[in-house]
Amino acid sequence: MSMQIRRWCLTTAVICMSGLLVACSPQQLPSGLVYCSEGNPESFNPQLVTSGTTIDATSHQIYSRLIDYDTQSGKLVPALATSWAMSDDGLSYRFTLRENVQFQHSSRFIPSRYFNADDVLFSFNRIIDAQHPYHFVSRTGYPFFQSIGFSEQVKKIEKINEHEVVFYLNRKDASFLSNLATDFAIILSDEYAQQQLALGQPENVDHFAIGTGPFTLVQYAKNEYIRYRRNPDYWGEPANVEMLVFDITLKSTTRLAKLITGDCSVSALPKAGELAVIKQHEELNIESQPGLNVAFWAFNTQKPPLNDVRVRRALAYAVDKQDILRAVYQNTAIEATGVLPPASWAYENNKRIDDYNPQKARDLLKEAGVANLSIDIWAMPVARAYNPNTMKTAELIQSDLANIGVKVNIISYDWSVFTQRLSRDEYDSVLIGWNADNSDPDNFFTPILSCSAMQSNNNRSRWCNPEFDALLDSAREIADQAERKVIYQQAEAFLADQVPLLSFAHAKRVILTRHDISNMQVTPFGGISFARTSQVHSEAN
Repeated sequence: MSMQIRRWCLTTAVICMSGLLVACSPQQLPSGLVYCSEGNPESFNPQLVTSGTTIDATSHQIYSRLIDYDTQSGKLVPALATSWAMSDDGLSYRFTLRENVQFQHSSRFIPSRYFNADDVLFSFNRIIDAQHPYHFVSRTGYPFFQSIGFSEQVKKIEKINEHEVVFYLNRKDASFLSNLATDFAIILSDEYAQQQLALGQPENVDHFAIGTGPFTLVQYAKNEYIRYRRNPDYWGEPANVEMLVFDITLKSTTRLAKLITGDCSVSALPKAGELAVIKQHEELNIESQPGLNVAFWAFNTQKPPLNDVRVRRALAYAVDKQDILRAVYQNTAIEATGVLPPASWAYENNKRIDDYNPQKARDLLKEAGVANLSIDIWAMPVARAYNPNTMKTAELIQSDLANIGVKVNIISYDWSVFTQRLSRDEYDSVLIGWNADNSDPDNFFTPILSCSAMQSNNNRSRWCNPEFDALLDSAREIADQAERKVIYQQAEAFLADQVPLLSFAHAKRVILTRHDISNMQVTPFGGISFARTSQVHSEAN
């Protein structure tokens, strides 16, 4: 890129980034790849949320991590850290940092130095240190890190020099490196943070994102779009498209219509029933891959009578999973027999012959002394890879439970209201799920079912069992996969007995593209990246 063009790009980005409030008309910006996304991000810092919509809009577009997962092999690979080594006792990890990595520019911030150890310390000390000036800037906390007990896991982080840091752990943890490769473990700029703190505006760090990723954030208009520009200073291979636009389109049918007309080149989360329509259009492609995810119905175990395991078992026996798979997923998912999907190395098929047994459900309710039960099911208002249509799922469960004399009220809100009220624990039960962003089995247990996950409001079943937590702790202390698998299967049996949730599906990850799109990487993990995606003549359209 010539100096003149680069200066024009930086100038345009500065104008558009001035508070992300000054609109830049489409005519002022080069055309590029348009992705029809399903909703608004809750933040532009993925440390602060676990929402898939936010992760898609931020983690792999704007930021980088110390280490990444190779999308093909699932192995850990260098990113902002070029190498790492574990101590003999397994209690410390030394990282060598990549040199000459440039943070992005904006109207608020022009970096004066390259990425270094101070940025790593800021990014993680903010999370683990309650005395850190940025710790409480986040009103939502750090749900993923709190759910895995990261602050109890990490004893301290030490800067050895500008390009070396050491993480000291309180206990051995086989999942530690995997957690540093998650979509949440992004690296922020300490220099930007200190500048905004001095200005009395520390929250800007989370709203007006600065990272080291392949795209820079240009403009965000709620319910309309997010615009990004290729980062000319990206440390890796430059993105293949100059501009990236997230066209925020809440309705699946509208996303499909925009894809057909060419208003979008890539589209998210189609409903299963729409795939037949896609196949009628030669210019459209369906990209899919088995996902590391699970859809489940979580019971609020703190609320009577759902605090009685017999009632939870009864509700689980009443649900016909095969009916849900036929009506909601239409051959784009397989039945879940636990929380681990078949793509996990710790998976075993734990299906019981009598999983669906309405008579056993009635008997258990009678044994528990529960009659005329009425419960609420909260259904997400947005589609997710693990559940493309939660309202339909809720209606099917409503019908199944009516067969055993249980009345179901289906409740839904706008997504922002839904997440806020969900954090207040007002619900009886909720249809939700989990996308893993690494291949370690612990990612399916600790973040959504541990006692620490309950404290961070990421455990939607509100179920805390010290014996279960002890199982997970023991698995993380062992390096051998075969030994760990035995323990994770014990954890699955524990969940099958206690039923804090009913898992029902592992869905394929499905992305729709137009014929001129290539290198669209669909991975089994959560998050989406457009860094390698190409579009024929995208710069001229």
